[in-house]
Amino acid sequence: MDFYLFKHSPLAFASVAFLFGLCVGSFLNVVIHRLPKILERDWRSQCLEFLGQPDTDAGAKERYNLIVPRSACPACGHKITALENIPVLSWLALRGQCSACGTRIGLRYPVVELATGILTGYVAWRLGWSVQALWALIFLWVLIALTFIDADTQLLPDDLTLPLLWLGLLVNAFGTFVDLRSAVIGAAAGYLSLWSVYWAFKLLTGKEGMGFGDFKLLAALGAWLGWQMLPLIILLSAAVGAVVGLIGIVVAGRDKGGKIPFGPYLAAAGFIALLWGHQLNNWYLGRVPGAM
Repeated sequence: MDFYLFKHSPLAFASVAFLFGLCVGSFLNVVIHRLPKILERDWRSQCLEFLGQPDTDAGAKERYNLIVPRSACPACGHKITALENIPVLSWLALRGQCSACGTRIGLRYPVVELATGILTGYVAWRLGWSVQALWALIFLWVLIALTFIDADTQLLPDDLTLPLLWLGLLVNAFGTFVDLRSAVIGAAAGYLSLWSVYWAFKLLTGKEGMGFGDFKLLAALGAWLGWQMLPLIILLSAAVGAVVGLIGIVVAGRDKGGKIPFGPYLAAAGFIALLWGHQLNNWYLGRVPGAM
């Protein structure tokens, strides 16, 4: 296949990437919805096996993964057809309702698809036809899945964070984003930094301030982007988290003592650092006296 057009026309590459991103977003909706349920089933099965008790749940014996069964309406069980599964367009055509029973289909489904498409197209346009763009897109898609899973369940599954970490080290074994030394130090420093904060907070207050998944996610970001980006990622994620938390308290009346998932802010900060990290670091160093 001749990729000459993609190599020499960023707009063409970005356009195709946008359309492909819409399809990826549709699959990410499945991952976001099903992966926590798959993990819950596995944990339940393991606990029952450990206790030596039989699993009497008939539904737990049915095949349930990211492919099987077909997507269906949770209210009436109507199987989603291919025409009803076209990213964004199907939701608009159905006016956000199940074609069989009229139950509302959540707005978040087309939002995830559209956001994935737009961000995929932007990454393709910014990085161009390159190996960097390919890996950056995989990085982006995993971060999107982690963001919404954590927002829903306050869970950052090892099934995503650990492969993301190891993949970052492998990618940078060839110096794709940073050299391997920076990647390895970034992975270790990312994990240990939040691990230290966790234990300091727990010793002072007796409470857990964050989950272990946050450590692993920051380690993965360090593996992809190097230790040099960790201060920026932590600063950006804390700032965004504080702003969103205050807005939630003031506008939505959220409980001040309620738990706020930190994963989405780490993911957003990691994506920003991927595309603009060096410019932000240079801007900061240029404005701080004696920093350079």
